[in-house]
Amino acid sequence: MTLARFLYVLFMIAAATLLLGLPVALRTDIPSEAGIMERFVAPGPLSTAHRSLAGKCASCHTPVKGVEAKTCLSCHTGTDFGDKQSTVFHAQAAECSSCHVEHQGDRGIVNINHAALLDPKVWRQTPPRAPSSKPGPMSETALNCSSCHSVRDKHLGLFGTDCATCHSTNSWKIGDYRHPSTNSTQCVECHKAPPSHFMEHFSMVSQRAARSKARVDQCYACHTTDSFNNIRNRGWYDHH
Repeated sequence: MTLARFLYVLFMIAAATLLLGLPVALRTDIPSEAGIMERFVAPGPLSTAHRSLAGKCASCHTPVKGVEAKTCLSCHTGTDFGDKQSTVFHAQAAECSSCHVEHQGDRGIVNINHAALLDPKVWRQTPPRAPSSKPGPMSETALNCSSCHSVRDKHLGLFGTDCATCHSTNSWKIGDYRHPSTNSTQCVECHKAPPSHFMEHFSMVSQRAARSKARVDQCYACHTTDSFNNIRNRGWYDHH
């Protein structure tokens, strides 16, 4: 072997070592107990709930097949999801990975895939449809949003249960929404007063703080549209 060829081979080996070894050396999310191969292929940190399985790939992954539903269910079938509206539907799940993605830390666990809620292969029973939906293929607008979100409805039921008329599953924010005029007097069409406004607290504290004898349904007399804590003719006031 000539010197030039030897140096070329030596250079290629060094380059390959650098390309493969440097990413591993720089990573901080690899479990300390991981073996040499695991250090090269570990795709990212586990969620807090599964952190005890770090470095134990075979606990979840089946060779060639990857993560199988039966592996997840072997641990989670007996989970008590209680009667919380936000979790009770999990008891009907036939597999988990459609919504819960590992190796992204806790970020992957909370990013729900709404499309999976409509996939019959994911559920032991037919997924929940909106009251007005018809049998057959469904889009995400056919989801019965209120079956999961009604207890956290910021509209307090004033806009009904058909969330998809305004919201998408990508974001609760409505891109082209514009608040009515700052001089609007129809606040109660969208806003409902808090419980304290229907108690002595309203006359003893709220009305005195706002220096107004307005009724509970006359929100505009005391509040501005940029924040409920910005009181007209007084400024920012937060007594809670």
